[in-house]
Amino acid sequence: MHNVGPSAIVTPLVSRGLEDLPGKEVSMIGVEYPPGSVDAAHTHHAHAFVYVLDGSIVMQVRGGTSTTLVAGQTFYEGPNDVHIVGRNASQSAPARFVVFLVKDTGAPILTPVE
Repeated sequence: MHNVGPSAIVTPLVSRGLEDLPGKEVSMIGVEYPPGSVDAAHTHHAHAFVYVLDGSIVMQVRGGTSTTLVAGQTFYEGPNDVHIVGRNASQSAPARFVVFLVKDTGAPILTPVE
């Protein structure tokens, strides 16, 4: 998938080690998709929990079905999932969501894939 339209705006919110899970940390990010924003395919190598705040987004992992989410809805990606569709469902309104990730300490938030 090619990155088309404006890029997502990612804001780090918190990152913290987990005392009772050595080698793991939690990171929370805020994401805004401008109108027409599309993500390139990627993986998080993490448990990723998405919560939509405003607007609507389309999400899909490899082998799954495409899902359109609106404010108040959630989406989950596992550590082995490849996120093949991530985009704003609207060409005219922004969308905002929060992602809560449980990942290896120091691992990148996102890794692009072909």
